[in-house]
Amino acid sequence: MAASRLELNLVRLLCRCEAMAAEKRDPDEWRLEKYVGALEDMLQALKAQASKPTSEVIGEYSRKVDFLKGMLQAEKLTSSAEKALANQLLAPGRVPTTAGERVPATKTVHLQSRARYASEMRSELLGTDSSREPALDVRKRAGVAGPRPADEKQSAAELDFVLQRHQDLQEKLAEEMLGLARSLKTNTLAAQSVIKKDNQTLSHSLKMADQSLEKLKTESERLEQHTQKSVNWLLWAMLIIVCFIFISMILFIRIMPKLK
Repeated sequence: MAASRLELNLVRLLCRCEAMAAEKRDPDEWRLEKYVGALEDMLQALKAQASKPTSEVIGEYSRKVDFLKGMLQAEKLTSSAEKALANQLLAPGRVPTTAGERVPATKTVHLQSRARYASEMRSELLGTDSSREPALDVRKRAGVAGPRPADEKQSAAELDFVLQRHQDLQEKLAEEMLGLARSLKTNTLAAQSVIKKDNQTLSHSLKMADQSLEKLKTESERLEQHTQKSVNWLLWAMLIIVCFIFISMILFIRIMPKLK
């Protein structure tokens, strides 16, 4: 299926952003961040299209856009160690953006930024100025510097130290994440147990309430029947008393004149 106009524009802008990310930029450079924001909008619009690409292609676009966005966020951090750790967590693209690329541009940018942050970390650890490194490289190429084997050994030792520290930071972060995961699992199991007990208590309460309602209904019916029976007996007793009094009065009226 032929690519839509929106997808072509997204690919062009993505190539432009990858080229800008590979170049050395000024700290005040703002265009790349704006371009990445435009890429996010175009990607959302591409996902909403009816004739959108396959999920694998869209996933690759999202992977590259997220990488560029994460790279910009990592550059805003203050510490070189934080930048290196944030860069380590980024995932570059797996497929070249254009047919002319042999290696994905985002992977190249990832390797460049990793080397740059490692150099900055080494400079911070050794107290050297990273701005002097290009001049030192020129002097080394011109043959002005001292013996190269000793410098290479020292650089290798420094790089090993930086990499070891970076690895220690990663292991510490992994241990913290594992501890948080275990704590979350424990809290989840405890909450699940409490919720299960509450559900059992609620079910028992509902069952007891139903039983109480049935008993109350039965007792109400019995009380109603008893009340009706009591009213009937009282009515008959009153009728009998009234009839007895009436007959007694008649007899009294008839007997009294004769006594006179």
